[in-house]
Amino acid sequence: MPQLGESVAEGTIGRWLKQPGDTVEKYEPLVEVITDKVNAEVPSPFAGVLKEILAEEGATVPNNAEIAVIETADDGADASTAGAGASTAGAGASTPAAAPGPGEPGFEVAHGPAGSDERPVPEAPEPAPQAAAPPVEASVLPIAAASAPAAVAAPPAMGDPNARMTPAVRRLLREHGLEASQVPGTGGGGRITREDVLAVVEAMRTGTQLPASPAAASPATSAPAAASPATSAPTSARPAPASTPATGPAIAFPPGADEVLVPMSQMRKGIAAQMTRALQAPHAYVHMEVDASHLVALRERAKKAYQAKEGVSLSYVPFVVKASAEALKRNPRFNAHWTDQGLLAKRRINIGVAVAVEDGLIVPVIRDADQLSIHGLNMAINDVAVRARNNKLRLDDFGGGTFTVDNTGYLGTNLVMPILNVPEVGIVTMEAITKRAVVVSTDDGDVIAIRPVMNMVLAVDHRANDGAGGAALLRDIKAWLEGVGPETTVY
Repeated sequence: MPQLGESVAEGTIGRWLKQPGDTVEKYEPLVEVITDKVNAEVPSPFAGVLKEILAEEGATVPNNAEIAVIETADDGADASTAGAGASTAGAGASTPAAAPGPGEPGFEVAHGPAGSDERPVPEAPEPAPQAAAPPVEASVLPIAAASAPAAVAAPPAMGDPNARMTPAVRRLLREHGLEASQVPGTGGGGRITREDVLAVVEAMRTGTQLPASPAAASPATSAPAAASPATSAPTSARPAPASTPATGPAIAFPPGADEVLVPMSQMRKGIAAQMTRALQAPHAYVHMEVDASHLVALRERAKKAYQAKEGVSLSYVPFVVKASAEALKRNPRFNAHWTDQGLLAKRRINIGVAVAVEDGLIVPVIRDADQLSIHGLNMAINDVAVRARNNKLRLDDFGGGTFTVDNTGYLGTNLVMPILNVPEVGIVTMEAITKRAVVVSTDDGDVIAIRPVMNMVLAVDHRANDGAGGAALLRDIKAWLEGVGPETTVY
């Protein structure tokens, strides 16, 4: 089992893409693995024949445990090599405690874009419909998957024939004899999910009404808008649109039922475990108000030309990330990890950006954020936000973060108390930019004026730093944002 993230200790086998006796090529997808951070197709590190599967679908396996044995051409010539020696997918012996060589290609993928790290990450592993679904992938909807296509009339074309979907969902469509146009997609941007396919299959089996097309309620009108606060009206608080999937998948109650158990996905299990670990750290909070007048003015001047040139909107998030990166240079004790031995300071400034997805929260990392311009940061953040919502994140998008920016303001929040993304020792929120009446000092005395103001909250690991240090960091972030002016360049 490869380690699929810096803080990931285990993975769940979603689906084996090969069966014993099948020939596999080097780097060919071998197995789908689910963690709280990614759903990844793990490639085979060797070319050969899959001899044995040691971890069944649905099994949760710790890092470095054996999951399969691959016999290579060299191994086939030596029949005495029972487990294929060093050429196994997990290890040669059948003892689960044995571990693979840490340098095997395609397995050490948590720290950098090597080998298979650049493969797109699929939406989610899709168990074969005839097998029992892993507990972590149980749907919150009370829908049973039919083991074979039902012998009823095919549903009418209600969906988008060009809708996006993962290869696993495409296979599921083929297995049930369906076309993409027959399945209304409920995922981001109309993406077809496993649950969409199974809902249509169940409707065909039972003769009930097919799911209605959600085209009118598609949440993904603009990926950057979901990754930044109020891009079209930045100076006023804006609640989340009704179509925004802010609370996760819908919950359907069976007839006559007053309650229904919502099983945890692997992502929710991982979030629960991570948050429990995080709350063991003593949190301290620092809050400041930022006068965003100059920031709003700069963006208003630049956004139209920027949109025309780059094809994406210019959000406020890259400005906050840039301000944080510059402030971390002045306060290096916050660009660090906490360990039992003490504070592990980091040279590189790798800032995680929290992105809300359909069933949870992920934090892809913008590496060397201090080396990027506002434009570079905006493109990088937009890229990971779009890929996150389309389940196309790469393995190297995770791990190595040193500080986190949490943008809750696009949902209209004014004061959020964030939880640390341990082992990081700091996380800052950017809240909604709202117009407020404030007291402004002028040469003629104090006057009341209307100004766009943004609250910011910094959470501090009190083991690593004190409130005074946190206040100094947040003060520097505030000073950078309030210091934005006509001379500030986007590029």
